[in-house]
Amino acid sequence: MDAAEFRRRGKEMVDYVADYLENIEKRQVYPDVEPGYLRSLIPEEAPEEAESYEDVVKDIERVIMPGVTHWHSPYFYAYFPTAHSFPAMLADMLCGAIGCIGFSWAASPACTELETVMLDWLGKMLKLPEDFLAGTEGRGGGVIQGTASEATLIALLAARSKIVKLIQADHPDRSETDIISKLVAYSSDQAHSSVERAGLIGGVRMKKMPTDSKFSVRGAALQKVLEEDRAAGLIPFFFCATLGTTPSCAFDCITELGPICNAEKIWMHIDAAYAGSAFICPEFRPLLNGVEFADSFNFNPHKWLLVNFDCSAMWVKKRSDIIGAFKMEPLYLKHDHQESGNQSHWQIPLGRRFRSLKMWFVFRMYGLKGLQAYIRKHVGLAKEFETLVRADQRFEISADVVLGLVCFRFKGSNELNETLLKRINRARKIHLVPCQLAGKFVLRFAVCARTTESRHVQEAWSHISHLASELLQELPH
Repeated sequence: MDAAEFRRRGKEMVDYVADYLENIEKRQVYPDVEPGYLRSLIPEEAPEEAESYEDVVKDIERVIMPGVTHWHSPYFYAYFPTAHSFPAMLADMLCGAIGCIGFSWAASPACTELETVMLDWLGKMLKLPEDFLAGTEGRGGGVIQGTASEATLIALLAARSKIVKLIQADHPDRSETDIISKLVAYSSDQAHSSVERAGLIGGVRMKKMPTDSKFSVRGAALQKVLEEDRAAGLIPFFFCATLGTTPSCAFDCITELGPICNAEKIWMHIDAAYAGSAFICPEFRPLLNGVEFADSFNFNPHKWLLVNFDCSAMWVKKRSDIIGAFKMEPLYLKHDHQESGNQSHWQIPLGRRFRSLKMWFVFRMYGLKGLQAYIRKHVGLAKEFETLVRADQRFEISADVVLGLVCFRFKGSNELNETLLKRINRARKIHLVPCQLAGKFVLRFAVCARTTESRHVQEAWSHISHLASELLQELPH
């Protein structure tokens, strides 16, 4: 394919993508295929001779689309949203074209510098404390990780490295192995599984903290377990607070937890993967109060801020804590501007894509007001769905509706709710996933797609209500 054909095919692909997205609600939101469906549709081996572009494109609808779950359908209400916008897609195209591997300033100055500035822009939108911004003189700063899972792991490993160095400075005879065997990290019992996995990878024990009636970790619960663990000879070193838990979008009480972590010299990391985007709205910014006590903070613009995956924003108060844990500088990576920032020291991989282009395009083409309007629209749609649920005496709301997630269930047994969910997903008109809250099987309704409107929410509720009526009629009276 030469440049002339690329121009032609590129325009055709843009048309295909635009048509796909304009007509996405006509497609069945959840695929009707069995595991292994794809292998029989394509050859066993790659072709010896080149095939035509037309043949490849024909196979998109034949091979790929039958097995796609349409995350950007306005009938997709599962998990949490994954962000999506035309400006971000265009920026991704440019990123692919430039094709740099931005592991250092010298490897691509614009890639390194734009990322630093975009994380400052975003930090200012969130009204983060200045400690977290790079600015020109700041000790902190931001970096793009691939996912919130990576950000949690990086924070935990940095905290582990820091505590080991501190203890060895006072007790040079203590081995790293001995210290690590005594370390203990903490998170909410509602925290994402990736937090527990970070503990596994980091080789430290991870304790799950009990939550209150609002599914939130409180200060008294943390204080109690810290005293018990210190008395048992353990070394508390890391707490992962969650703002917007995956099951119910609950918020740990960081205004209580933060001062305790600071007093006990425990690294506090905040995981706000989904909810963080909402903090650009003044009415939701109080949910972030207490961030001033944190050592690191992370959320995913690729969930709810119109920046396509992957783009997980992470800030640290002292970048030396992160760099100190991961810095490696072989001769072949050294250059004349070493002090200008090597973001590969902030992450597990060496290579990095030019992901900040997506942020630059989206922030400029939507503006802060446009992004705020988008968040508010989704929250409004969730409130609309909550109102519909509350108006039906057969159902109950299972957790406070704060942002774009509604947790609800049939009043009745877990089995009844499991059956209802199976029927909803088997019908393939809408797609939902469940969670468990206080031992109860609960249905989650998350407003996800950029194009979701009130009529889609109304249709979804009508469909759920209809299936619920059918199910109740089948029950023995």
